[in-house]
Amino acid sequence: MKRFVMLAAALALAPLASAELYKYIDSNGKTVYTDQPPTSVDPKQLKVQPASPAGAPQKSALDRDKELQKARDKTKDEAKKSETAARNAQIAEERCTQATGRYNALAQGGRISKFNQQGDREMMGDDEIEAEKQKARAQMEEACKKS
Repeated sequence: MKRFVMLAAALALAPLASAELYKYIDSNGKTVYTDQPPTSVDPKQLKVQPASPAGAPQKSALDRDKELQKARDKTKDEAKKSETAARNAQIAEERCTQATGRYNALAQGGRISKFNQQGDREMMGDDEIEAEKQKARAQMEEACKKS
């Protein structure tokens, strides 16, 4: 039924697409547009181009479905990229926080212990603390730099 209505509408509009349009100025000085050429005055014939949707080729249902699927895939890919970027930003923020915490712990001073190879706890000397502090500062700057 829907196809029949569309066919009837297309057939009804077909003569309008090829109609001629005339423009002239009447005796009162008004511009008049008509599809019938007047006999009393010299009209100017206008060329009317049919609307592009009527003249454009119709896409098949398969082509429309393919376009819709491409749009869905593109949206899904963009969402995945956005999610990955958000996850990477969160990881980078956590690394920065951890590196900053480690540097601050070393920078506060005081005695800091470490475990030796035998698993025993021993206190770090001032030189070792300073070396670890410099290393922690470099790690913090690397982790916290903005791209």
